[in-house]
Amino acid sequence: MSVRRLAKVQPASFAFSKATKAKCDWWIAKYPADRRQSAVIPILWLVQKQEGWCPEPALRAIAELLGMPYIRVLEVATFYTMFMLEPVGSAALIQVCGTTPCMLRGAGELMDVCKKKIGPKDVLSADGRFTWQEVECLGACANAPMAQINDYYFEDLTADSMAQIIDDFAAGKKPKPGSRIGRTSSEPEGGALTLTDPKLYDGSAAKKIKKLPNSDPVTA
Repeated sequence: MSVRRLAKVQPASFAFSKATKAKCDWWIAKYPADRRQSAVIPILWLVQKQEGWCPEPALRAIAELLGMPYIRVLEVATFYTMFMLEPVGSAALIQVCGTTPCMLRGAGELMDVCKKKIGPKDVLSADGRFTWQEVECLGACANAPMAQINDYYFEDLTADSMAQIIDDFAAGKKPKPGSRIGRTSSEPEGGALTLTDPKLYDGSAAKKIKKLPNSDPVTA
């Protein structure tokens, strides 16, 4: 397990926005009053969506909000890698999958593009707009190589498509997530090879249903 530490430079304070606080209250209300600490993970996520990362003053604010020791919040934040403990790019956090299927399909080339256009991994870019990381495993092996960018998956990537995606984010655009070769979910390249007749799954071939008096519907 990697060592995860809080950033050396921290903001002086933190405050929940009105919208974030309302969502925190919504999550807290899901639990009994003496179990409000159970909302720590969704509230950490809400803070990250507000700030872009989880600064130390925010962890203390969460602890106070939930009535739990600060160390317990810190334990959760440092355990789950989805919580960013240092500032990340304001335009895009790019997480390139480096597990075997992605590596065999060209993930190394994607990382080379990130190095060239952004800089070293795990380091905020000079303009503060990009961060890229190597991660394992994002679970989209059938569509390798792929990357999670902010909250979405970008699949079937090439060096050229990764470069274009970075350029689009840099230009303030919002590239469409999903497969770069047009496939749906994890179907084969070029389209489905089985269940190609819609009648097999759209219900049109099903028998008509009739309802008997005072009974449940039965097959005709």
